[in-house]
Amino acid sequence: MAKEEKDEKKIIIDEDWKKEAKKEKEVLAAQEDAEKKEEHRGRGPLPEGDFAALISMLVTQALFALGLIKIEGQKDKEPDLELARYNIDMLETLEEKTKGNLAEAEKRVLEHTLSEVRMAYVKIAEQKKD
Repeated sequence: MAKEEKDEKKIIIDEDWKKEAKKEKEVLAAQEDAEKKEEHRGRGPLPEGDFAALISMLVTQALFALGLIKIEGQKDKEPDLELARYNIDMLETLEEKTKGNLAEAEKRVLEHTLSEVRMAYVKIAEQKKD
């Protein structure tokens, strides 16, 4: 009887089982790929991660805080001058810490961008006072 119990517990793997397991793995992998594609469907490809992209990211945050960039479908919000000032300060820190290490084009972009976002900040801050 002990021998019969050992025989019952023995697992037999045949070619059909291997094919079925492989098919299940392929189906799961296809589902995983489809889910990943679905996650990224709402946006386009990401830009190159360079100095201009870093500046753009900080400026976008400042403009959003100022209420100059809005998200479609969301109601208007009061400008957040503190958050905008924080992002402008980050750009100023970037300018200070990279002084002498930027290509001329990068330097001009940063200076011009900082000037523009500062003017926008002053304009919004004055409107908020009134």
